[in-house]
Amino acid sequence: TIYMSNKHAEPISYELWVHIKRMVEWVCENWTLPDEGIWEVRGGRQHFTYSKIMCWVAIDRAIKLAEERSFPADIHRWRNIRNTIYEDIQVKAWNKTREAYVQYYGSDTLDASVLVMPMVGFISPTDPRFVKTLDAILQNVTDDGLVSNNLVFRYNVEQTQDGLTGEEGTFSICTFWAVEAATRLGYYKPEYLERARTMFEQMLGYANHLGLFSEEIGKRGEHLGNFPQAFTHLALISAAIHLDRALDKKNPNNIS
Repeated sequence: TIYMSNKHAEPISYELWVHIKRMVEWVCENWTLPDEGIWEVRGGRQHFTYSKIMCWVAIDRAIKLAEERSFPADIHRWRNIRNTIYEDIQVKAWNKTREAYVQYYGSDTLDASVLVMPMVGFISPTDPRFVKTLDAILQNVTDDGLVSNNLVFRYNVEQTQDGLTGEEGTFSICTFWAVEAATRLGYYKPEYLERARTMFEQMLGYANHLGLFSEEIGKRGEHLGNFPQAFTHLALISAAIHLDRALDKKNPNNIS
């Protein structure tokens, strides 16, 4: 967010850079630690793939920001750590048997959060590993995927010890992530673009009378969880922009 703000809005100050540098140094020192992940599961800390990706993003964007603004930083060290994280993810998050990036290192469970990989520039949407991961996630839940009626679950609750009770709905942000991921791939493989449009149009039907979405959608189409969910709408906007441009066949390389 800071990188995008500096690029498209107001350039950041030196004081803010000093604060950013402290945060990046913390990431450099602590990225190897396990955590609860984006979903804050109660089943114990793991080396969650999404968390490692975000560590890579933090350092990568800090490097770009430092280079673009000529801010003082130990860029050589940051670059080495960023590259180490990248290789770590490629080696440990990829499940050769499952042929997909999985929820955490050593797991065989899918997680929709890995769909952000091409969105943050970690991997090309056409990379065979990502295509296989997307294909696996877009399978129906009855076929060990994460999709039900074109809506996406964040993970398989039967395979994830999240410590939660009650019925799990599909996650709205995950559905929009899937739309955008399929859209980015759809520039090169038209069948994915059609799938993205179908999912997007169907998902729009679950908005309330004000066009707002909740965190989750239940089996009967009811809104569950936080409402309205800000992150959901950010994903909606991003997916809509990319889908619109893809359908107009605009150059994908011009989209950040």
